[in-house]
Amino acid sequence: MPMNLPPALSPETWPFDLELLTPPVYLVGGAVRDALLGRRSHYFDLDFVMLARAVKTARKIADRTKGGFVLLDAERQIARVVFAGGTVDFAQAFGGSLEEDLLRRDFRSNAIACNPFTGEIIDPLDGQTDLRLGLLRMISRSNLEDDPLRLLRAYRQAAQLGFAIEPETLQAIRELAPLLSRVAVERVRTELGYLLSNNNGVPWICKGCEDGLFSIWFASAIDRFDILTKIDACAAELAAIYPELGKEFGRSIRDTIKTPLLAIGKLAVLANSDPTIAETELLRLKYSNAEIKSAIELLKYLPQLQAQPIAEMSLREQYFLFRDVGIVFPILAVLAMAAGIAVEEIALLINRYLDAGDIVAHPTQLVSGNELMESLNIPRSPRIGQLLMEIQLARVEGRIATREDALKLASDFVAVQPDLI
Repeated sequence: MPMNLPPALSPETWPFDLELLTPPVYLVGGAVRDALLGRRSHYFDLDFVMLARAVKTARKIADRTKGGFVLLDAERQIARVVFAGGTVDFAQAFGGSLEEDLLRRDFRSNAIACNPFTGEIIDPLDGQTDLRLGLLRMISRSNLEDDPLRLLRAYRQAAQLGFAIEPETLQAIRELAPLLSRVAVERVRTELGYLLSNNNGVPWICKGCEDGLFSIWFASAIDRFDILTKIDACAAELAAIYPELGKEFGRSIRDTIKTPLLAIGKLAVLANSDPTIAETELLRLKYSNAEIKSAIELLKYLPQLQAQPIAEMSLREQYFLFRDVGIVFPILAVLAMAAGIAVEEIALLINRYLDAGDIVAHPTQLVSGNELMESLNIPRSPRIGQLLMEIQLARVEGRIATREDALKLASDFVAVQPDLI
């Protein structure tokens, strides 16, 4: 290992050999910062700055290691090599020198470089002092203006690192907040996603709302801080009481969607309490249909739980609640608790949800649509779904229990309402 090189930056931990790099080449950015802070991650994210041949080097390493090659920016000569455990980026230095490149970055703590061949730490802006102080300090106001997403990154990095934002930097961020309207919403959504998923993110989301960073997308979020600020604590309390429920807080709606369910709950509270307006807000940020539907169902049912004692909910009302909220029910329980509903009251619904055999929370069919058509000698029709719903509700309410009961109910229903089919 080169002298003085932090262990986390050792070439021995890389997915390729140091010999594949031709100096001058430098490690920069978050990897260097985190190594100096002693932060470790299972997923590596290395950024190299080169004075020449950055893309060619990335392609060579991808070829030698069977990694995936991605050309990120042909004009600025930035490429990525994708490995199973992380990514490695190679970029041509801005301005043709390492010092010029570092001067164009966002915060001083991110403008520290490391020579992997010698172990030398290169810190022209004294970013190591900011690391010791736990501060995020801008390099210049113009650097923030050049890429306004850096305004949001300040809050995200403060949450991740447990840092404060230096007062002059904070003032600049507040003044430049309107520039975020120029940023692609996909990039904004990524930064917001980090904050929603981070245990320390909510205080910085609230501060971001107060400082005008989120007002473009969530105009009324400040009105719901009383719920938002209690979500993580309520989730921890419920997970302690119901470990099986707690296991679901971090799962995703689908394998293709990375947003954890608990983050969906926070997103719902950030959005307008009117589901129609909330849907417009979330569409503007280009959230997926599954994420939007889940957030909207939470917004619809939370007021219902607040409006009447849960013990007074009919079986029919409980059935529709479980049917509509689906796998985000555990988060509805968290939001209900954050909104002031006692755990003892929510327990009625939680116990149903955790009981896989509960037909209210987890209904199974007594008969299928095909069986109805065959038994009653009726044609395929959209109304078959209505018959199945009547059967399901009758079963939930204890009026029927067997397949034969279901078929008789359907027959009687058709006899009374022949125009159903």
